[in-house]
Amino acid sequence: MSNSQKKIVLVDDVSFFLLSFKQRFDKHYKVYLAQSSEQLFEILDKVTPDLVILDINMPESNGFKIIERLKTDPLLATIPVVFLTGQKDIESVRRGMELGAVDVLFKPVDDSLLIECIENQLEPGKQETNKPIVLAVDDSPSILASINHILKPRYTVRTLPDPSVLKGLLKIITPDLFLLDCQMPDLHGFDLIRMIREEAEHEETPIVYLTSDGTVDNVSVAINLGACDLIVKPIDEVILNERIAKHLKGYMMRRRIRSLFKIRK
Repeated sequence: MSNSQKKIVLVDDVSFFLLSFKQRFDKHYKVYLAQSSEQLFEILDKVTPDLVILDINMPESNGFKIIERLKTDPLLATIPVVFLTGQKDIESVRRGMELGAVDVLFKPVDDSLLIECIENQLEPGKQETNKPIVLAVDDSPSILASINHILKPRYTVRTLPDPSVLKGLLKIITPDLFLLDCQMPDLHGFDLIRMIREEAEHEETPIVYLTSDGTVDNVSVAINLGACDLIVKPIDEVILNERIAKHLKGYMMRRRIRSLFKIRK
């Protein structure tokens, strides 16, 4: 780590943990310490940090209330917040992520996990490689180019004009969301969803259909086969971004919770 310009605020009521954290990371980042919500917001009046690491349970405050306050302030809403908790409580983790936490760490915090978490949020190179992967399958090069242009600022976009090679491609990359054209010459989008769902790691991966035929029957078949959404062409940039963000947020949250609690699908 070498990003001395980056600023981290650690909020925890345990003095030993605060001092230990500062000793470990002060050489690499500018570290600010707070033992209460009051101290946190005093710091935020003077400094805009790049990351807030926030204990959920403190005697005089509640991490959920603090993050709600942060997310309702336009000047603070975009600051990534990582929750710390001493209790492996699924509902608390889910609530924290729904409120906007980017990750949750369990106490006692393993050093390697803490370093990885901080680097994922603060190191630009790592943020780039950790972008969610969206795979768009469509036989129209112009539509694929449009999708790539719309999504590439926020996602790693992979485009596939030939659906017949999808199965082989899934051995090389692991998409976090699929965009499938319904009508293609050789393979129908409905065939592709069956192919995707046969892969164990994609039993729950979000699949969004793109179609020029948004009839009730078409929507019904897509949903019954396991699609989570259907977007009617021509593609609206705002709608595409909103739908993908919504489905990825839910999927990433479920996946992270399973990872934290080692829950089987």
